[in-house]
Amino acid sequence: MRLNVVLRYMGIVMLLIAVFIFLSAMVSLICGADTGLYPLLLSSVLAAALGSFPMIFVDKTDTLNMKEGYAIVVGGWLTACLVGTFPYLLWGGQFDIPTAWFESVSGFTTTGSTSLSDIEALPNGLLFWRSCTHWLGGLGVIMFVLVILPSLGRTKMTLSSVELSPLARENYKYKTQKIVRILLVLYTGMTVCEAILLRIAGMDWFDAVNHAFSCIATGGFSTRNLNLAYYNNRWIEVITMVFMTLSAIHFGLIFATLTGQRSNMFRSEVVRFFLATIIVGGVLISVNLYITGLYPTLGESIRYGGFQAVSVITTTGFATADTAVWPPLATILLIYMMFQCGCAGSTSGGIKSDRVWLSLKVLRARILQQQHPNAIIRVKLNKVTQDERVISLAMLFIVIYILIVAAGTIIVSATGMDLTSSFSLVAASMGNVGPGFGEVGSMANFSEISPFVRFMSTIFMLLGRLEIFGLIQLFLIKWWK
Repeated sequence: MRLNVVLRYMGIVMLLIAVFIFLSAMVSLICGADTGLYPLLLSSVLAAALGSFPMIFVDKTDTLNMKEGYAIVVGGWLTACLVGTFPYLLWGGQFDIPTAWFESVSGFTTTGSTSLSDIEALPNGLLFWRSCTHWLGGLGVIMFVLVILPSLGRTKMTLSSVELSPLARENYKYKTQKIVRILLVLYTGMTVCEAILLRIAGMDWFDAVNHAFSCIATGGFSTRNLNLAYYNNRWIEVITMVFMTLSAIHFGLIFATLTGQRSNMFRSEVVRFFLATIIVGGVLISVNLYITGLYPTLGESIRYGGFQAVSVITTTGFATADTAVWPPLATILLIYMMFQCGCAGSTSGGIKSDRVWLSLKVLRARILQQQHPNAIIRVKLNKVTQDERVISLAMLFIVIYILIVAAGTIIVSATGMDLTSSFSLVAASMGNVGPGFGEVGSMANFSEISPFVRFMSTIFMLLGRLEIFGLIQLFLIKWWK
């Protein structure tokens, strides 16, 4: 593997990050040259300088092998998270090294957890930078890199095949270059539409843009300490729910729907399963909240229960209520949604509805096979027979995912944290959901959590965002030989 080539692409990532840090500095300037201006400008210059060195001294190449592709993708994410700490550390305030690293990783992985006790104390420039980390991480740092790269043929194909899982690529019937364009146009268009609607609903432009960045990326960072509960606005909540749901659906299916193609999201059984989970889960949670008397009316129960169900299953993590005081049934349903999450090919994290639905089909097939040993039973997804390799990878992913959550819960609980908080912290970090329960509930933050546990949380965030295998392979010494 050619490390110099990998370093060249790390340089491209740093240059991309430098551009968005500079945009944040311009926001700071527009907002009256707040205290974030000079830290952001200096961070932009530093990131640009570090990114320029490998670009200058390493010749570009038109081919990459799969190992180099994995190293570039994983290295790109780690580089983005590292460079993302520059503005926080240079600004100071509530940020030390563990806090800056946690905030940066949580942003780029679109987890949305925060270790800041007072978000509103941050200058507008830094708040915008936090939202930019979500927006960049939502579509994928590497996908953004592919947009700014010239046509590289096999190189672009290698990077996109590593960044997108087989289930995510399934609904794209186009060449790599067109896939990237579709993703960028949809991503940007949905962000602009939501920002305009949030402004009409009552937010100012700054908050509308920041929350649109977070929502489309299914991240969850807010400019307010109370998150969306600060606004107490039903229209804002409805708009956010719609765009959270759309952002958790395969972008290729959304494009097919908008262009009037037959293979659209209304014909996708995975999307129907995902939406059915939201409806059934939201109704059960709302009824449970009403029956237990947590909210005085059924309307309020539906408002808060429905919103939180959508927020969790899409891994956005926005909050309008304190789920830490919710009854056990509602908590269990939200935990299940925290594992299933949205669809492959979207900005959401977690196991993905595709794998869960596929596992249910595999279970049904195995039961039928026991009843009819000589029958040939094929597992189909959206009327397409699934290859045994895809099925095996999906099942293996689910098993490893659950084992990591279990092991992580043991590690975190060993530090003295209670079981509910430990389990939900690991599950929420792996699923890139953000809020959990107990000490890390929807209205809490990670400021009182120990630096070790916060660091472990960032590892789980990266494992979840890179879908486990990419990050693990990078650290296998034999794989490098």
